[in-house]
Amino acid sequence: MGIDRREFIRLAGLSALLGLGGKGAFELLAPGRVDAQMMPEPTALKGKRWAMVVNQKKLDDATAQACIAACHHVHNVPDYLNPPDDKLKLDPAVANRYQIKWLWTTHFHNAFPGEEQPNLAEKVEHMNFLVLCNHCQNPPCVRVCPTKATFQREDGIVMMDMHRCIGCRFCMAGCPFGARSFNWRDPRPYIKEQFPGYPTREIGVVEKCTFCAERLAQGMMPACVEASGGALIFGDLEDEKSEVRQSLRTYFTIRRKAHLGTNPQVYYIV
Repeated sequence: MGIDRREFIRLAGLSALLGLGGKGAFELLAPGRVDAQMMPEPTALKGKRWAMVVNQKKLDDATAQACIAACHHVHNVPDYLNPPDDKLKLDPAVANRYQIKWLWTTHFHNAFPGEEQPNLAEKVEHMNFLVLCNHCQNPPCVRVCPTKATFQREDGIVMMDMHRCIGCRFCMAGCPFGARSFNWRDPRPYIKEQFPGYPTREIGVVEKCTFCAERLAQGMMPACVEASGGALIFGDLEDEKSEVRQSLRTYFTIRRKAHLGTNPQVYYIV
């Protein structure tokens, strides 16, 4: 006699509990814990507090677009504006509304609202800033997520578990940086060339930058950092000898909406 999906999940859960030594269900199902414990990577990059420095003096528009392309390629981010199949063509206004962004550019007034000065340098005012999830030390998105689909790792990276996401979009409302995107339609047909190293998503879930956690686990730097030609610097903020700490000691940096108290971990050299 067959069983329905709910019964199958219940039996599978019981089997997992019995097979893993009777650990508590909350411990086993804690976001990100099971995979990390079952798949140790000796070559993984490790840090106590990952952070990024964006050197806007080195980041021209071409380099910024290369960073975006690298990020979106390795994470199978759909492109509704330029679909791979002509039959999928959407009205530009609709496509733009559906667009998924992990990494994108915006001008100073959008990136740093309230930071304008009467005599702000024209170069800075019209500069395109590369923006992304700030992986805040005090992330409001984590607090408002009812299913813990959004959670923070011990190393500070704010993650998204798309399997737990119920599409309530509370995290989008809680994020003061607009760093999350919602899949209003099935994104899979709009992926130009599927990258095998990262899972595709489905309709009704939220996604965002994860500081390339899956690449860090393999001993590689984030894709955008590799594509930046030195304009993006990534490292452990707790390590005094890291390039991130050296950059912060050497240059004046600003952060997005730092006054809100979220303690964003992306810094900008202007």
